[in-house]
Amino acid sequence: MKVITIKNLTKRFGEKIAVDNLSLEVEEGEIFGLLGPNGAGKSTTINILTGLLKSNRGDIEIFGKSFNSNEMNIKRNIGVVPQSLAIYDSLTAVENVKFFAGLFGLNRRELNEAVEYALEFTGLLEHRNSKAKNFSGGMMRRLNIACAIAHKPKLVIMDEPTVGIDPQSRNHILKSVKKLNKEGCTIVYTSHYMEEVEELCNRIVIIDHGKVIAGGTKEQLISLVSDTQSLEVEIDELESIDERSLKDIPGVKNLNIKENSVVINSIREVNNLDKIINYFTSNNVSIRNIGYKKMDLETVFLSLTGRKLRD
Repeated sequence: MKVITIKNLTKRFGEKIAVDNLSLEVEEGEIFGLLGPNGAGKSTTINILTGLLKSNRGDIEIFGKSFNSNEMNIKRNIGVVPQSLAIYDSLTAVENVKFFAGLFGLNRRELNEAVEYALEFTGLLEHRNSKAKNFSGGMMRRLNIACAIAHKPKLVIMDEPTVGIDPQSRNHILKSVKKLNKEGCTIVYTSHYMEEVEELCNRIVIIDHGKVIAGGTKEQLISLVSDTQSLEVEIDELESIDERSLKDIPGVKNLNIKENSVVINSIREVNNLDKIINYFTSNNVSIRNIGYKKMDLETVFLSLTGRKLRD
């Protein structure tokens, strides 16, 4: 069963086209990754899916029903975890979850059970009576999720649920996403952390400039750049790298500068290793380590969009 079907979705803001004739489908029971650089149209698409924005054109079906004709009934089975925290600092964890769960018309017994379920699920039960303003960033993110899942929705849309938090809290949230999915919930997941998408998502769609440019499993997406090889060069003097000069080397498609290395993606058929090494040595840049790396989603994304995910 298709939980979401989007056909020819278009959204304009004045002269700017944010979503351009976009079509995609989300199957029941999957964790669906929606990727794109900043300004690609992800947030606009999500805001239309959740009823916060109206499209200029196109059709959306959720749970097999037209969203426009059945918006209120559909929303009862959707949970939304927004990128911006949707919690009240002055309220306790219990009060926050009770407020948001109460919007779905639960009776007193159902509401109390929903609050207990959501706080236990997110590991916040022992902090139930603490005010949100006293929570760490990671705990606030978990409370944000608790408010979205208390009514046990069939579909949860998560927009950057781990942004700006510590690794321990991130791991807790990723485990929660997997558990939620195992309980039968379909999840739409966006993130600027490629490793999260690789770990969680069954299927991924990459959008750019409001259009779908690629979609499939991780393996299917990697096969799209089978003509590419990825060379990682570990160096110390990153500030001395001239990106333009490296990109001018024959066969180089793009590059990604990390904390202590440069990843250079080249056309596989072009033998340019000697020229790449010569660039570093002739510019007195010491190479600590060099080697070809396994293709991953980050390479795919950079090859297809020309930008890094966090750009």
